[in-house]
Amino acid sequence: MSQRRAVKSTRGRNVALVLGSGGARGYAHIGVIEELEARGYRVVAISGCSMGALVGGVYAAGELAAYRDWVCRLDYFDVLRLVDVTWSPMGAMKASKVMDKLESLIGDTRIEDLAIAVTTVATDLTRQREVWFQSGSLLEAIRASIAVPGVITPVHRGDQVLVDGGLLNPLPIIPTVSAQADFVLAVNVTAHSPRPVTLEELLPPEEVAEEQAREKTRGAGGVDFASWIDGVRGATRRLLDGFGNGSTTDADSDDKSEVEEALEGGRREWGRMDMVLASFDITQAALAKYKVAGYPPDVLIEVPKTVCGAYEFHRAEALISLGRHLAAEALDRFEGRVHPGWGSPSIVVEPPAKAGQDGEEVS
Repeated sequence: MSQRRAVKSTRGRNVALVLGSGGARGYAHIGVIEELEARGYRVVAISGCSMGALVGGVYAAGELAAYRDWVCRLDYFDVLRLVDVTWSPMGAMKASKVMDKLESLIGDTRIEDLAIAVTTVATDLTRQREVWFQSGSLLEAIRASIAVPGVITPVHRGDQVLVDGGLLNPLPIIPTVSAQADFVLAVNVTAHSPRPVTLEELLPPEEVAEEQAREKTRGAGGVDFASWIDGVRGATRRLLDGFGNGSTTDADSDDKSEVEEALEGGRREWGRMDMVLASFDITQAALAKYKVAGYPPDVLIEVPKTVCGAYEFHRAEALISLGRHLAAEALDRFEGRVHPGWGSPSIVVEPPAKAGQDGEEVS
């Protein structure tokens, strides 16, 4: 970005927002939006993928506050209850419970009717290319964009098989190029870091204390993250075992050895799910680097993928706080202010030199 453009951008208040995929880490997008609004910036365009499509779409529909309130109340068991297991070979979960909640918030909103220009990105497995939703049902666009391959069932539309846009473009910057904005701000929540970085390392001390207090409260209720994972393991065991291998147990059986075998099998199968999600994270982190190099945003906020697991949806408050703090640091630098700083200064980086760009399909 040239010096002349930098000066112009700091004076403008219209921002095009790029919100990347990353599971639960996508809650950080909420904090970024809150910081932008607090500073008087006006979001005029949003391009989002997966969790970024969900948060961006809900924000454009004017329901972000209600969505924030809901996710901040979720605990381990609430998240577990949202895991609606299906025996489809195309995914472990239908996501219908999450979509029911979203429908109660945004209803039958159409993308073209939104006050903010919104693009959600999915991947068509049939044609092996990106699909941009810029019109039609916002709910359908979000559902297609969040369908993590092998985890959440895809959306079938005609001959299209639509899955998570992060498969090809986890940080969809190009849709914002034509936006009438003063600058582009991108949030990458699958960023690679030289070493594992924890959420607590990036938060200010008072926020760390609050998160530790929340974790203590969860623990006092007799629930810890390990037991939550065990619950999900059990819920997905039969599906990930290939619909049973001939040794399934009757639900009413009280044969202890068979029950124990099932639980042990569940742990193995959840290991496979972990592998799917971790592999997807790694791929997205690498792809995001190429997208940033191809069309560097004016402001880039990077959340290390190690701050939490993609499925730790019970940590909304801390992740929202992280997004807000990283946005404050990034915007202070962009505006030329001196910032006291917290966490690692390497999390907010200067965009690299501009390179080429690739194509897509617009829906």
